[in-house]
Amino acid sequence: MSQTGTQAQSSNTTTYYTLLGLHPSASVIDIRRAYRELSKQYHPDTTELPDHVATAKFQEINEAYATLSHPERRLSYDLKIGYSRFGVIQTPTDLNHPVHKPHDYSKSMYLDASDRPLSSGEIFVLFVLVLTFVGCLVLAIAVAVFRGEPSLQTQLSSYLNIQQIYQIYQINTQTTSII
Repeated sequence: MSQTGTQAQSSNTTTYYTLLGLHPSASVIDIRRAYRELSKQYHPDTTELPDHVATAKFQEINEAYATLSHPERRLSYDLKIGYSRFGVIQTPTDLNHPVHKPHDYSKSMYLDASDRPLSSGEIFVLFVLVLTFVGCLVLAIAVAVFRGEPSLQTQLSSYLNIQQIYQIYQINTQTTSII
């Protein structure tokens, strides 16, 4: 009876974090690293453990990683186990010398590998991409003009009519000034 009670208590205290050997404040990178190491160790094809033990342990590791690698699932799991990511303000032990610990943002749970400034190569590629897009637009307009797109032809013909009227006006003003 006491043995089953002990097993039930140990299964309740086993969290996904302890399964992966991590603290609840572990970063996404730490979680990924721990998962890879443990999955290599407990994969049924590569371990020397019996198949049923290795399979069960590998499934637990996969379930833990699936939950902890997804931000929304991890947040709900943290609430379920009673862990809060929000820092609680505590009074320093010595009020004459307050403790100041800078926050290490590299250990943040939501730090994504793509949240970084662009490199010079990436900026150059974006510049070439924009330049190509603008070039394609200019080329499409030029092809439409030379092929005789009807909507562009009406605009061009009205523009040409205005130029012809202006030329006739200039010729008339020159002839009247001569006479």
